[in-house]
Amino acid sequence: MTVLRIVANIAVPDPELAREFYQKLLGLDLVMDHGWIMTLGSGASTVPQLNVAEEGGSGTPVPDLSIEVDNVDLIYRRARSAQLEILYGIIDEPWGVRRFFVRDPYGVVLNILTHRTSEG
Repeated sequence: MTVLRIVANIAVPDPELAREFYQKLLGLDLVMDHGWIMTLGSGASTVPQLNVAEEGGSGTPVPDLSIEVDNVDLIYRRARSAQLEILYGIIDEPWGVRRFFVRDPYGVVLNILTHRTSEG
């Protein structure tokens, strides 16, 4: 038996507002829309992963979702320009990620991150 995919489900009263938020901030595409549920995605291919944690690192609370992007600084600028609630400012963490926390319109805490390379 192999886990093929893990999907995060966020309960929202207005899927359209959530779609708009995630498309504008992260550039995700609408890949399925049944009205009551929308799936947003990208063309990236990943392996299924599930984090379990007692804290979010550096003394932060555990975020609801961790989203890895290829340019965290670009997403951070988008979040700041949109005057979104930044809960944890952009920082290079000692375990090799650059990240920040932002809250979506429904209170979901997002850990937006990029893994740093040895060159950067």
